[in-house]
Amino acid sequence: MTGLRPDLAIIADHVSPGASVLDIGCGDGELLAALRDRKGCDARGMELDPANVSHCVALGLPVIQGDADTDLAFYPDNSVDVAILSQTLQTTMRPDRILDQLLRIGERAFVSFPNFGHWRVRTSLLWNGRMPVTRLLPVAWYETPNIHHLTIEDFRHLVAEHGIRVEKSWFLSGDRLCSPAAANFRAEHAVFLLSH
Repeated sequence: MTGLRPDLAIIADHVSPGASVLDIGCGDGELLAALRDRKGCDARGMELDPANVSHCVALGLPVIQGDADTDLAFYPDNSVDVAILSQTLQTTMRPDRILDQLLRIGERAFVSFPNFGHWRVRTSLLWNGRMPVTRLLPVAWYETPNIHHLTIEDFRHLVAEHGIRVEKSWFLSGDRLCSPAAANFRAEHAVFLLSH
């Protein structure tokens, strides 16, 4: 879907029309609005930032303020068709537990995250000895909400360890899809579709 951030566009394109969706860490509601308006989805959200929650509610989106680390436990099993966690996994206290919660709540889950194994990150660390500040990681290490710096290979290992099935994956270099070959080195962002 045009107009969305590239990882959100991938997710939106692959959510079935009319699906029930929970977007955890929904930000300003851009994806929720697209799913509701363009796909007729029953799209709901959870967001930590009160300003984003207010923005979403003003747009008529059913969004509650909540913390993924503690509040997902209150959702019933199999309460939605699809759970979404876009660029939020690396900001949670226990990403492994969050993945388990996503697939308890939803039949399937989309997860997107920045790849800290990308060659620019590696080069910055190698040559400068410092965490990089880039277009896609635009703040210094002490300001970033990211508390876990994961790579695509780290994520693949985690899902395999938890017996989670990867139905499909997409890799982005800048705003364009790139080949899965050497994705851990070449991709800046990853999107995975997961199920049990």
